[in-house]
Amino acid sequence: MTAELTIALAQIDTLVGDLDGNLEKMRLWRRRAAEAGARLVAFPELALCGYPPEDLVLKHALTDYARELVEAFAAETADGGPAVVLGTPWREPGAAKPTNSAVVLDGGRILARIDKHALPNYGVFDELRVFEAGPIPGPVRLPLDGGGAIRLGVMICEDMWVEDVAEGLEETAAEFLLVINGSPFELDKHDVRIQRAVARVTETGLPLAYVNQVGGQDELVFDGGSFLLDSGRRLRAQARFFEEHLLLLRIVRDEESECWRPEGDAELHRPPEHCEQIYRAMVLGLRDYVEKNGFPGVVLGLSGGIDSALSAAVAVDALGADRVRALMMPSRYTSKTSLEDAAEVARRLGIRLDEIAIEPAYSAFLEMLAPLFDALPPDTTEENIQARARAVVLMAVSNKFRPMLLTTGNKSEMSVGYATLYGDMCGGFSVLKDVYKTTVFALARWRNASRPPDCLGPTGEVIPERVIEKPPSAELRENQKDEDSLPPYALLDEILKGLIEEDLSPVDLVRRGFDPDTVRRVSTMLDLAEYKRRQAPPGVKITRRAFGRDRRYPITNAFRRTGIAALGGAR
Repeated sequence: MTAELTIALAQIDTLVGDLDGNLEKMRLWRRRAAEAGARLVAFPELALCGYPPEDLVLKHALTDYARELVEAFAAETADGGPAVVLGTPWREPGAAKPTNSAVVLDGGRILARIDKHALPNYGVFDELRVFEAGPIPGPVRLPLDGGGAIRLGVMICEDMWVEDVAEGLEETAAEFLLVINGSPFELDKHDVRIQRAVARVTETGLPLAYVNQVGGQDELVFDGGSFLLDSGRRLRAQARFFEEHLLLLRIVRDEESECWRPEGDAELHRPPEHCEQIYRAMVLGLRDYVEKNGFPGVVLGLSGGIDSALSAAVAVDALGADRVRALMMPSRYTSKTSLEDAAEVARRLGIRLDEIAIEPAYSAFLEMLAPLFDALPPDTTEENIQARARAVVLMAVSNKFRPMLLTTGNKSEMSVGYATLYGDMCGGFSVLKDVYKTTVFALARWRNASRPPDCLGPTGEVIPERVIEKPPSAELRENQKDEDSLPPYALLDEILKGLIEEDLSPVDLVRRGFDPDTVRRVSTMLDLAEYKRRQAPPGVKITRRAFGRDRRYPITNAFRRTGIAALGGAR
């Protein structure tokens, strides 16, 4: 008789700290897996407590309760339903730190526990801070319905990114690799995951199933995309992206080779292309941030510019038009076209737009400060007063009606400090925080031509072409344009990507052919703006190196002078 196994990869969205809610969700998806005929259902890394839990897992009350819930869930598997693999923190009595573990539950008991061996300590990860590493694991023997068993090699996320864990499992007679993951989204990262999985299959000759979580957690978004590779390194199944999904896999043991192989057809969803990846990550990140933190909706300033228009479109797609409110706050420098464009964006998106002029507040501040300024010429001081007056109005609406204030600045601006502290930086969340200005333009055009199926906004051109085409301006002084203070965005973004994403020095960029004076200017602005970025709201991570935990530079920092000075000899 041919041995076979149906595995359900349960790609779910969990809430950090909500152990009861996460367990109830796993019970629900286990029932769905049972109805689909699965013998085993696998949930993501740390699914019980949510990922990443950060310092929460150092609380003994949390780890003690997690153990209670695991034992209770294990008892439920005596019902004849699917066995379960799930991620949980696990702390042995007297241990200083817990382990990041996978437990296999079957037949009413904890069949096995596997502790994560490779703890990542780079980028957004700092697991060495809160977890103890486990040894290289051996396989878990799971009984099959028709008799016999399969030896599962269970790995936890980073364990797949190194060679020694899969190698150890293969050497101890594992027959099938199962990886549970909390792998955050960044642009085109799915291809990297597939490459790492292919390397493990190549080394071991074993098929590999990979289940990833989905959803937003603060600045991180998890994009799902769970998959199966056969022993020939072919992609045989793949779950949806940016959505919860139950991916069913049927595998059988070949009677001659005794190797496990996929049988029959399975779902094979392709990853979204470039702009869709970014847009759906922003939508999911904002939706989960608002929902999981209990906000009724969002409010934002709608200026008539492209950043606020795109932010409004994302908000409507994430939450629906009835939960998005916008304010137009003109000053003496606001153009007629900006007023018209803001109104048209609001009309197309179907959101409420109120107009509150800031001129009374601005004039009052100028009058109040006149004795101190003593007829000094206007400069950025007066510009910042306008931005801060708008922030006061927006925060007043947020406080009075309870929507979260959504800030609309992009990565290019935040990189060089082209934003007002306690002004347009004010807000609870930013969907464009890790999106360069040139990408903002690309996303606006993409959204006008496309609408993902999980979005709640209208189809068609939601951002008027005039908004996309007009030169960007903060409109804080007469005839102001962004390029009065900054290099053209196409040039600025290329330099910033070199400095931030690739961590190149100014000298490296000059050697690539960029103008030394422009590089010097941009690099200086980038370094000097660190104090602003430390006070910026959280926002969705999109690139390999987002501001925040990905890039931690000191505010007080003299090294930049050395790097800039070196440009003198780089010409």
